[in-house]
Amino acid sequence: MSRQVIEGPDCALSTRVDGAEGAPWIVLSHSLGADLSMWDPQMDLLAPHYRVLRYDTRGHGRSGTPRADWGFAEFVADVLAVMDAHGVERADFLGLSLGGMTGLGVALAHPDRIGRLVCADGRADAPQPFRDNWDDRIAKVRAGGLEAILDGTLASWLTETWRRDNPEETRKIAEMILATDTDGYVGCCAALKTLDYRKDLGALPVPALYICGEHDKGAPVEVMRDMAQATPGAGFELIADAAHLANVNNPEGFDRVLAAFLPPLGKA
Repeated sequence: MSRQVIEGPDCALSTRVDGAEGAPWIVLSHSLGADLSMWDPQMDLLAPHYRVLRYDTRGHGRSGTPRADWGFAEFVADVLAVMDAHGVERADFLGLSLGGMTGLGVALAHPDRIGRLVCADGRADAPQPFRDNWDDRIAKVRAGGLEAILDGTLASWLTETWRRDNPEETRKIAEMILATDTDGYVGCCAALKTLDYRKDLGALPVPALYICGEHDKGAPVEVMRDMAQATPGAGFELIADAAHLANVNNPEGFDRVLAAFLPPLGKA
């Protein structure tokens, strides 16, 4: 394992690399309010077969928070900066929520850099109710910090049964959320209001898989199934007994669909 902070286009970006040298690369991008440790449940699956590059999204974890507005063009530029800093010409990409949306942006704008794309629990557009939700979230965070949205976030990320049966893991996830920079969180919420990839999915030129937690309300099943239908040749997989953080809520089910889609995991 190696950690490295690299200089992105307008802020420092914290990265971590795991797995064997010489293995094919995969880039992992996490959810809003998380950090690169969100992918820990997948490391036993991925690290034996991939060189795994994780990074903290701007405004999250150990990465910096620029003091200006940003949007998906900046998220995409951050991914390219991280890849370039580690000498990664081409990689598979696994993103969840904001990370999945970022993956769509990279694949659409720079398909030569992406092998296969997994977009989990993420949307491709921002209809008015979606934008209104982010306005409400921004107001709450500005008034009361991340504590103001903690309970609601945990309830949307993880099923009630999982939270009851995994109190220590739930506590760690709560700490991860609360550690997020307030300005970074608000900046990403504002950027999410500009999401506009749905119209372009018919031209997505890389193999894609959409994964959705059965009980996800932020990126509902019908929305993600529509995304898959709009994307030529794309697959769609439902993760049972999972909410928005499907990779944590049901890692076994999540890993099974990854193993079926990503060729280096074919023998996992």
